[in-house]
Amino acid sequence: MQRRTPVVTPYGGESETKKEQVGRMFDRIARRYDVLNRLLSLGIDLYWRRKALRYLKNAPRPLEILDVATGTADVAILAAEMLKPCRVVGIDIASQMLNIGREKVARKGLQDVITLQSGDAEQLHFADESFDAVTVAFGVRNFEHLEKGLAEIRRVLRPKGRVIILEFSHPTVAPFKQIYHLYFKYVLPVVGRLTSGDQRAYTYLYESVQAFPQGNEFLDILNKTGFKHLQCEQLTLGICSIYTGVKG
Repeated sequence: MQRRTPVVTPYGGESETKKEQVGRMFDRIARRYDVLNRLLSLGIDLYWRRKALRYLKNAPRPLEILDVATGTADVAILAAEMLKPCRVVGIDIASQMLNIGREKVARKGLQDVITLQSGDAEQLHFADESFDAVTVAFGVRNFEHLEKGLAEIRRVLRPKGRVIILEFSHPTVAPFKQIYHLYFKYVLPVVGRLTSGDQRAYTYLYESVQAFPQGNEFLDILNKTGFKHLQCEQLTLGICSIYTGVKG
C-alpha cells in the first residue's frame, strides 16, 4: 500500500498554502542560492545535473524541453549547452529566482534558446503535447499536490516524451548514512541560516526530503500517473536519485 505523503511546509502553520510559502522562501534566499548550493554540496550538485541530462542525449534528441521548478536556470542552461535543443522553457513560482536565472542566461548569450517565465507545475500554461522532454531538478518534493503536478508534466509531453527528475534521497551505506544524516539535519540548516538569512529554508530542506517518497515508492507514483519504462539511479551513495520515465 502506498503511504500518504505528509505535507511539509517551509513556515509551518501559517495561513499561506505550501505553494505560496515555497515561493516566498525561494525569493528570500534567491541571491545566495547558487553560492550555497556549491558550498553545501562541495560542487557535486553540478555533476548530478549533468548526469541527469545525459539521459536525454540518446536518440531521439529532444528539440523542445520544459524545465519545471527551474530556479536560477542551472538545468535550463546545461540542457541548452549539452543537448543543443531549439527551445528550452524554464518555469518557476519564485520571481526573484527567475530574475537571477535571466541574468545568467544573458551572460551565456542563450536568450534565443532559453525563455524563463513564471509558472505553476500543477497548472502548466502549455498546450497538450508541447515538449519532447521535461526536467525537474530538486523541485518535485516542493509540489503541493505531487500527482497533480506529475499528471500536468505528462499532459504537456509528446507521445514517447521523456521525464527526467533529480531529487534528494536517503543514503543507505553505513557509516556514511549516519554521518550524512547528522550533517543534513544539524550542520546544513545552521550554515544555511547564517548565510541565507532565512531561519527555516534549510530546515525545510531536511524535513521535505525525509517526507518525500523515494526509490520504488516514487516509481510507483510515476507509473500510476501514466509513465512507463521507469528507472531509478542513485548517485553519490544515495544522496540523490535520478528518476526517468517515458509517457505511456
